[in-house]
Amino acid sequence: MKKVTFYTLGCKLNYSETSTIGRIFQERGFEKVEFTDTPDIYVINTCSVTDNADKKCRKIVKEALKHSPNAFITIVGCYAQLKPKEISEIPGVDAVLGAAEKFQLVDILETFEKKDKAEVHASPISEANTFHNSYSFGDRTRTFLKVQDGCDYSCSFCTIPLARGNSRSDSIINVVRSANEIAASGVKEIVLTGVNTGDFGIQDGQRVETFYELVQELDKVERIERFRISSIEPNLLKDEIIAFVAQSNRFMPHFHVPLQSGSNNILKLMRRRYQRELYADRVASIKDLMPHCCIGVDVIVGFPGETEEDFLETYNFLNDLDVSYLHVFPYSERENTLAPEMPGKVSTKDRNRRADMLRILSEKKKRAFYEQNIGREFNVLFEDDVKDGVMEGWTENYVRVAAKYDPVLVNETKHVRLTQLNAAGLMEAEETYQEVLKH
Repeated sequence: MKKVTFYTLGCKLNYSETSTIGRIFQERGFEKVEFTDTPDIYVINTCSVTDNADKKCRKIVKEALKHSPNAFITIVGCYAQLKPKEISEIPGVDAVLGAAEKFQLVDILETFEKKDKAEVHASPISEANTFHNSYSFGDRTRTFLKVQDGCDYSCSFCTIPLARGNSRSDSIINVVRSANEIAASGVKEIVLTGVNTGDFGIQDGQRVETFYELVQELDKVERIERFRISSIEPNLLKDEIIAFVAQSNRFMPHFHVPLQSGSNNILKLMRRRYQRELYADRVASIKDLMPHCCIGVDVIVGFPGETEEDFLETYNFLNDLDVSYLHVFPYSERENTLAPEMPGKVSTKDRNRRADMLRILSEKKKRAFYEQNIGREFNVLFEDDVKDGVMEGWTENYVRVAAKYDPVLVNETKHVRLTQLNAAGLMEAEETYQEVLKH
């Protein structure tokens, strides 16, 4: 029995796909082991959102060879689709599989015997036109369930359409079936993931269903306590979705909505499909119906043409906006996108300075959001991550709660009152001993 291990770089979608590929290996008789347990095969699932992700891939290959010098190393994922030849030349890499091939890698590679030269199996992205059901399993209290893949948008900074192909989705029937399978395993929380999750419903190039319809059907899956929407574009976050989440017992009051810039000038250069006014309207609609809802924001700083005035416009817009935390990315040039050819390149120093300013703002936003919730009562789903005798869990509205480790609490939901922030920036709570309430 050959031993195989997996390493995932990047997004929740990658984690769901890695887990599914892992189950394929196990079904074929391979033994899944840890990264350091001298595996015979390494499968590295890559991201290529930033240059840093590319560099991480090289580092992981190097580390793998330290632990198992004779292992067969396979690279899949977005970086593998975009730059298969470049990856095949990394010392130690034995096979590179593109987007259309990664779910067939056991059949394609068969014996996993090392050769003098790396094998490359990467079709043009146009051939990645089928949807592969995926969800993470056995890794944590929550499961990432892939409902959509690919993207039909053409943002000027993004390579994802080149790495994952056109927008396509699973069917509502299949997603509900997967949710029930996940529920049967004892998992209580599902995070819906996709490249452009709100664009759910396209099958064979035609829109046949909608994300709103999916949310309505998943809300009926009784054995799942919690659903979260991982990320949704502001132009696709419709009033009907917000209103439904507000009255749902299973969809949590938590949205992650990419902004990218608070300057309409930069949004236009980015070829985003909205302006800041629409974003502010979405936030206001959410907060009107769910005052304590958590709202996360993606922001890119240092995009070509972003002046100091543009950046300050973004900073002030976010400072005034009732959001809970930021994910901040310094702009990174990507080949085969429009942005690198645009005038007004921003220095690396200024990109990093602007990113640091927004990260400090994010910490202030997060602390303020946590403090707003002190004294309120929530249901906390505790996880099995334990550090220094402390376990953690999440409220419905994504406040991280710390508690003294108790094995009985793992994967259990408790009704608590939030009491104070600790030195680590986590919320402390006291159990109310009331029955778990619906939000």
